[in-house]
Amino acid sequence: TEAAVDQAFEYAKMAGVKMIVGAPEYNLLPYVEKKVKKYDIRLAIHNHGPDNPLYPNATDIWNHIKDMDPGMGICIDIGHTVRDGQDPSVDVERYATRIFDIHTKDVDGATKDGKTVETGRGIIDFPKFIAALRKTKYGGKCSLEFEKEMKDNLPGIAESIGYFKGAMACG
Repeated sequence: TEAAVDQAFEYAKMAGVKMIVGAPEYNLLPYVEKKVKKYDIRLAIHNHGPDNPLYPNATDIWNHIKDMDPGMGICIDIGHTVRDGQDPSVDVERYATRIFDIHTKDVDGATKDGKTVETGRGIIDFPKFIAALRKTKYGGKCSLEFEKEMKDNLPGIAESIGYFKGAMACG
């Protein structure tokens, strides 16, 4: 709702953050764009893969924001991207100017049923993905999302971070 958008931007202003990650309904995008301009706070729209028709992939986000203020961007979740049949390396290069945030995870399949696995054990080509980040001079954050074994996920998180750091050092 517009009230929820107002609340999010007021909170971000109060907290001193310069970017919000979210997924506003399509019809709210013009209203959100006004808030992005007013508050000078960027919005990174998070893709949700094949499970949710609202922003399933970066292309859908791009098609909705490409003619909007440059403060309207993309938070690409590479696990959901792969589960949607897309290549996150291609998307990073294609939409580089609007990629504001990245959520990393690995998955065991390029289908809706793909599940999160420890980074490096799945099907995502992390060396290729890291090469795309370097090629585009990506300067934002890469945050790990680990949605497996939620009762005891520290070992999987540690392994995933270790793999990603190792892949960064080798590439």
